[in-house]
Amino acid sequence: MSLAQEAHFPCCALVNLAMGRSYLPLSLFASALLGAKALVQGPWSDREVLPETRAHLLVRNMTLDEKILLLHGPPSLHPIQCTNPTRAECAYVGNVAPVPRLGIPPINMNDGPQGFRGQAGLSTAFPSGLTMAASWDVDAVQEWGEGMGTEFFEKGANVQLGPGLCVARVPQNGRNFEYLSGEDPFLGYTLVKPAVRGIQSKKVIANAKHYILNNQETNRFVVSAETDERTRFEMYYPPFEGAIEADVGSVMCGFNKINGDWSCENPVTLKHDLKEKLGFKGYVMSDWGATHSTSLMRGLDMEMPGAHSMNPELIKAGLGAGTITVAAINESVERILLPMFSVGVMDEPLSTWDFKRLQKNVTTGASVASVRHLSALSTVMLQNREGVLPLPQNKKIALIGLVSSNAIVHAGGSGSVDPSFIASPLFGISSAAGSAANVVFSNGTDINAAAAMALSAEYAIVFAGTLSTEGSDRASLSLDDGCKQCGNQTALIEAVAKANPKTIVVLSVPGAVVTPWADKVAAVLVNFMPGQEAGNAIADVLFGKVNPSGKLPLTFPNVENETQISQVQWPGLPDATKPTYSFYTEKLTVGYRYYDAHNIGFTTGFPFGHGLSYTSFEYNELKVSNLTVTFAVKNSGKVAGAEVAQLYLGFPAAAGEPLRQLKGFHKTKILAPGESENVQLTLRRRDVSIWDVNQHAWRVVDGHFNVSVGSSSRDFRLQGSFVVSGDSTKELFV
Repeated sequence: MSLAQEAHFPCCALVNLAMGRSYLPLSLFASALLGAKALVQGPWSDREVLPETRAHLLVRNMTLDEKILLLHGPPSLHPIQCTNPTRAECAYVGNVAPVPRLGIPPINMNDGPQGFRGQAGLSTAFPSGLTMAASWDVDAVQEWGEGMGTEFFEKGANVQLGPGLCVARVPQNGRNFEYLSGEDPFLGYTLVKPAVRGIQSKKVIANAKHYILNNQETNRFVVSAETDERTRFEMYYPPFEGAIEADVGSVMCGFNKINGDWSCENPVTLKHDLKEKLGFKGYVMSDWGATHSTSLMRGLDMEMPGAHSMNPELIKAGLGAGTITVAAINESVERILLPMFSVGVMDEPLSTWDFKRLQKNVTTGASVASVRHLSALSTVMLQNREGVLPLPQNKKIALIGLVSSNAIVHAGGSGSVDPSFIASPLFGISSAAGSAANVVFSNGTDINAAAAMALSAEYAIVFAGTLSTEGSDRASLSLDDGCKQCGNQTALIEAVAKANPKTIVVLSVPGAVVTPWADKVAAVLVNFMPGQEAGNAIADVLFGKVNPSGKLPLTFPNVENETQISQVQWPGLPDATKPTYSFYTEKLTVGYRYYDAHNIGFTTGFPFGHGLSYTSFEYNELKVSNLTVTFAVKNSGKVAGAEVAQLYLGFPAAAGEPLRQLKGFHKTKILAPGESENVQLTLRRRDVSIWDVNQHAWRVVDGHFNVSVGSSSRDFRLQGSFVVSGDSTKELFV
């Protein structure tokens, strides 16, 4: 059999053992290996040895064919998808064959960033990444990661294709709901660490995506993101740096181009920036079908989902021609094996990774309780006029809109999950409203009937929302786009609000929306994509069982395109000879930074970091010393609650930085009325630095820095400053 024949032979029929060049059906391998340990005995089997050493020793004992086997998915598959639960090598979204001679297990990858996708009804729909970003809570994000990791492990998957980390540069981006960063790189940098640690604590490798500048779905297969070095390092790399600091095992490159080179074969962003500058030790896999060449020498380690470009035939041809080196192959394979050792995949029995575990229902009472807790914790109260919330018991309540089987709990694409069940708002509120309550409901399609129902009730709650999905951006930020079955929600809210002054709006949305009716309603809450316990979680907040403590992870604008994004910036303009270009001419002025730069106030919109509570908080005792900022937060209200205290830094004018940047935050414990918590936030050397494009390194900025501490990017309670200069700077950062 020729090499070409081997490279493209149907993977379901044969696996190349390389030793003796013998072939057996994959099903026989699976049967033989399931009861075995994951690794044959060798120096790489000693768990006391460092993972790096174990990976290196194992690679030294692999044949070339065995190494190449790890660099791609099944060769015969369609280049976009591989899902067939009756075939072991095709059971998950992504599959890498085992190496039977050495007992290396299969690599089973699955979507996605909101929980285990596929097998409808057999896994839990957790809150989305953006929802968790709204918690601003590292402990909650750790719980989220652990919960998802547990279900992936129980399903036999050892790679979770998440968390998503892209910064919400474009408010209409169809995948903003997936991303932990919201519109701020520091928020993503901080929250990704507990997410990765949580997932990987369950012996599942996390996958940080989509690296890098994958900030739009429009033209995603051809667009070239045109941006400068400083913008990349300051605005878009930090969330991935956080993942690297948490020892993330894998990173996914995207479909787009970056400055003219495909993301998955970009030597600058992959090989130089990610691996050399940022120090990433794991492996880079392509997005599904995003491989355009045999790109080992440019920083790609694994092609997904098939083997169009990274197959034995092309790799060996490259070796023969001298365009690929054995050293590069060894490096890629070591990068793949390293997280398998460090996370614990290698030391599990092979039966752990049996694809038949896909049929297991992994939803438990604990996972459901966690989703309810996390969703309530991430709910943001944007407005609460005259203290209309929390709701009293035993009242007549009109529930209108997306309240029953039409409730929104997750968005579409690889970030979607088919939940085991959904607790609707109708169910949750009916259960919590009290035994003497009168809860009536309408889907809101008949606006006049809905208004009449609201008029006869003591309280009216409109559940509104919209959807987005991978593959397309939203047409606008209006509730009336993106959800055909939802009807004219703007008109519905206005009609209900006119009929009942105690109208409350709950928004389940995949990102920012415009709320032109905000000044007409009593209260507004947002739970983004809340997961399958949406109804119970929002009832907990509405009736005061949970005091809301979420904060907006992105700006809700007053009007459409308030940041004046041009077509050149998004979705980009076509060139006569090349694909579409999207120019990042705004550079660092994304989200709230633009609002600050242009001094835009808020009328019907809401600023980044904003979120109200049923209590109030006082800030005092600010001290700034040696880049350590301390202050006290006191619950000055009448009910227990938690506050997210935020620190924004203003650079010296000569640095050319935005007016203010988030550089620290802390969520207090639940404080009793009158109770205080002392908060200490320590700035890093990086926090007072800019990326110097001449030195290609971080450079500390000398000068006067302003410190603003408060409850949002527009609600500062304390102001201070410090000076960084000369030798004292070096002393500060030793």
